[in-house]
Amino acid sequence: MVGPPKWGVFLDRDGTVTEEVGYVNHPSRLNLLPGAAEGIAALNRAGVPVMLATNQAGVARGYFTEDLVKVVLARLQSMLSAQGARLDASYYCPHHPAVGPPPYRQTCDCRKPRPGMLERGAREFGLDLNRCYVVGDKVSDVYFAHSVGARGVLVLTGYGLGELTYQRESWKEQPDFIAEDLIQAAGWILADAGGRP
Repeated sequence: MVGPPKWGVFLDRDGTVTEEVGYVNHPSRLNLLPGAAEGIAALNRAGVPVMLATNQAGVARGYFTEDLVKVVLARLQSMLSAQGARLDASYYCPHHPAVGPPPYRQTCDCRKPRPGMLERGAREFGLDLNRCYVVGDKVSDVYFAHSVGARGVLVLTGYGLGELTYQRESWKEQPDFIAEDLIQAAGWILADAGGRP
């Protein structure tokens, strides 16, 4: 017997899970947003794979190395773990199409809003992307979701409130839901997923 299609949640990092501080060029600059761990833990308890998908073009720009990105992601996992939450995977894109030396200066499939990180998560976790969710603080995260048929949730943390207030008229696509923060986003996702056929 075949089970129901498997789905998961992809999260932006800066402004969604952690404070938006510009380029995180030192682990000490990484701080969780209030309620972020609680929202992730709710998804964990429901057995939903939770993956991070973050552009890290600071590597291409020479602001920091890939090794530092990995150290920062390990710190994030540790901070979440201390609050009873976890990420099942973390994906990042170190590239930029116009800046930096090769191999980092390239037009790649992994830089959001292109779908490479979503496709990788789908392969690794056996997900149906049409049933997945993407949460981020920029409308580009919504476009990222919609590029593969996933649902896009905009959170009003990070850049979200400013994008909603000042740029909504120029949006090419609308979020499937707008949430105050990651806790509200997780609650809506779990309710929405439970009501889908």
